[in-house]
Amino acid sequence: MYKKYFKRLFDIVFSLIAIIILMPVYLIISILVLISLGRPILFKQPRPGKNEKIFNIYKFRTMSNEKDENGNLLPDTQRITKIGYFLRKSSLDELPEMFCILSGKMSFVGPRPLIVKYLPYYTEEEHHRHDIRPGLTGWAQINGRNNINWDDRLALDLEYVNNMSLLFDIKILLLTIGKVLKASDISLRGTNNTIDFDEYRRKQNGTIEGNRQRVLDN
Repeated sequence: MYKKYFKRLFDIVFSLIAIIILMPVYLIISILVLISLGRPILFKQPRPGKNEKIFNIYKFRTMSNEKDENGNLLPDTQRITKIGYFLRKSSLDELPEMFCILSGKMSFVGPRPLIVKYLPYYTEEEHHRHDIRPGLTGWAQINGRNNINWDDRLALDLEYVNNMSLLFDIKILLLTIGKVLKASDISLRGTNNTIDFDEYRRKQNGTIEGNRQRVLDN
């Protein structure tokens, strides 16, 4: 009953309330981003949603579009601005996702929507993380986020999908508030040991194939 009806009702009501209350915050952040980075104010990127239907996720921009002499974007650590770092650390860059929740593309709680190029690298079981709407926060996010390996992260997503309930959602939201206030488990891409999922899975598969070949050779 909760999964089918009340979760969506909860998302509509509370995202609308949040958007109304946070309007001054949206305005202030928009001005700061405009001053530090110019237009566009929002970062837009396609992500897989429920049933792997592609939608656009929106965040406040935190990085410039600076490129090297070959026309390639500079590393994230060189493109992020001071304002951008603050928005990332405080998770305020995620606030535009409230509109994705209101429109039904996302939910407050669910597996985070990862990038489209990862889709071919999921196992059959891992694809079930897309059986529900992706979330602003999730079970994996309050259990380590980018500081845990991909297998554990996806396993936590599936654990949530298989055990979704009102109490579980409330628990995740309360723990998320604590994480945000402490600014914990926030890391900028390229500053820790996390690698992209497609690269991780290719290396993983390469190791498996290499071990299999060694067994056959022996």
